[in-house]
Amino acid sequence: MKIERRKTKKVRVGNMFIGGDSPISVQSMLSVPIADYSANIRQAKILEDEGCEIIRLSIFDSNSVYLISKLKQHVKIPVVADIQFSYKQAIESVYAGTDAVRLNPGNIPFEGLKEVVRICRDREIPIRIGINGGSAHPYMMSNLDSKVDRLVEMANKSVKLFESMDFDRIVVSIKTSDVIETVRAYEKLSSICEYPLHIGISEAGTERSGLIRSCMGIGSLLLQGIGDTLRISLSADPVKEVRYGIKILQSLKLRKTGVQVIACPTCGRTTIDVERFANLLEQKLGNLNQDVKIAVMGCPVNGPGEAKDSDFCITGVNGKCLIFKGEKMLKKVSEEELIDEMMNLINTN
Repeated sequence: MKIERRKTKKVRVGNMFIGGDSPISVQSMLSVPIADYSANIRQAKILEDEGCEIIRLSIFDSNSVYLISKLKQHVKIPVVADIQFSYKQAIESVYAGTDAVRLNPGNIPFEGLKEVVRICRDREIPIRIGINGGSAHPYMMSNLDSKVDRLVEMANKSVKLFESMDFDRIVVSIKTSDVIETVRAYEKLSSICEYPLHIGISEAGTERSGLIRSCMGIGSLLLQGIGDTLRISLSADPVKEVRYGIKILQSLKLRKTGVQVIACPTCGRTTIDVERFANLLEQKLGNLNQDVKIAVMGCPVNGPGEAKDSDFCITGVNGKCLIFKGEKMLKKVSEEELIDEMMNLINTN
């Protein structure tokens, strides 16, 4: 079964596109102190190596603006300037070479907003309209009772405002920290907005709770074909945001490339350490640029059946690991030999 994605406009961001027939991209945000340029560059390169496709940088002073040009010397993926209140810093970021600007129109004075839009239009720089329930300038305030309806109306008003300024390089997001509110808001917005949508749950939380809430929200939207780019916002190392984002896309068959490891929940029949082997396979093979599915089963009961739908299947019996390809058993190896043998099999098949 294939998910039918919602049709949206295609917007160029640096050397890539968002929306249209472009793959759903995974984003993250730098989290080290801005003044430490070396640490920011190092983190950006690590994120890029992990598969991050867009990096966002918080802009709040001249040092952060200057960092844009430094980052672009070391990474190939787009760098996005995240603006909170200062339209002047948005303009400075454009001049510094940012590939896109993210701002909440409700936080920017109207005259300053017009100037940002004008300069981005002249330089063909896209803007992500980032709406949240915590800030709305008086010129965008709404009398609607429902928070969901207010978010959608603010996003729609922002889009119409930008269009009135002859600007259409637009991406939109309306994230909140409430999963149900966010999903409902995106559902409504997607029915009236033709621009690509950046999806996620804002302030999702720690790695464990934030991941669950993000998976519920982002997964619900992706299953409906809603979403052109995403970020899992965690109070954790941003590398984990990227890894989990890619895994979500792989689980929904929205991203083909990569090794996918599935594993049984174990029971009394289990004769190998399923959890350890599954984790090792993910760690060792997770960055391989190959579309491979590996099933780790604790016993021979379900192993051969799972092997039919996997490229390889590992089961355990009498202290040995059996490796299947389809219904054919390829090898019987010891636990110590398993990882190296799997690496050899993947590289030769």
